[in-house]
Amino acid sequence: MHSPTPPPALSPTHSRFASTFALWSGVLSAVLLALVAAEWGPLISFDRAVADGLHDSAVRSPGLSHTNRVLSDWVWDPWTMRALVAVGVVWLWWRGERLLAVWSVAVSAIGSAVQQALKAAVGRDRPWWPDPVDSAHFAAFPSGHAMTAAVTLGLLLWVLARFRVGGWPRIAVLVAGVVSVVGVGFTRLYLGVHWASDVVGGWLLGGCLVAVAVVLHERTAARAATRGDLAHRE
Repeated sequence: MHSPTPPPALSPTHSRFASTFALWSGVLSAVLLALVAAEWGPLISFDRAVADGLHDSAVRSPGLSHTNRVLSDWVWDPWTMRALVAVGVVWLWWRGERLLAVWSVAVSAIGSAVQQALKAAVGRDRPWWPDPVDSAHFAAFPSGHAMTAAVTLGLLLWVLARFRVGGWPRIAVLVAGVVSVVGVGFTRLYLGVHWASDVVGGWLLGGCLVAVAVVLHERTAARAATRGDLAHRE
């Protein structure tokens, strides 16, 4: 009689990386949040310098501005990112990885709730322009586009690591994911609807959320596997 195949799990190296990333991204997120809330002068000056430079370019280049709007509103839109997560969840459910599927849905939903709660709590104004090239609603910090993209990339990399997917598929997902995360952040800055620290905050918070979820899930799965082994032996 063969014992049941255990569910895929992260390697010790990946688990340690997730724990370390959760710690440092959490610390950096908290520091950045405090600086934004306190309207720290050097940060505000940096944000304004970046915004002014990119806005001048956007006004002079309507074609490039249109391309950035398409990328921001359609290719890397938060709902596009959530659709990718939904596809992954269906695949996990089909494979019988119900806990991981539910966990992925929860992380994506919590990410949306956290960004909206922080926007309301911080209440940061978006950049204002007499000649805007785009518009956006709600408060600025953190960038919802940047945070959702970071959460989506983190979830995809987590699944690939759990199932030991390597080689070109993993490289392709990593490259596409990094380009998307960096790219959507740039589009929000270029279109003049976010400050640079909004985008960085979204990246840090999204990465931190996924890293914390990874650590908690792996511990939960390990305890469940241990209980299953004990029950099987009995």
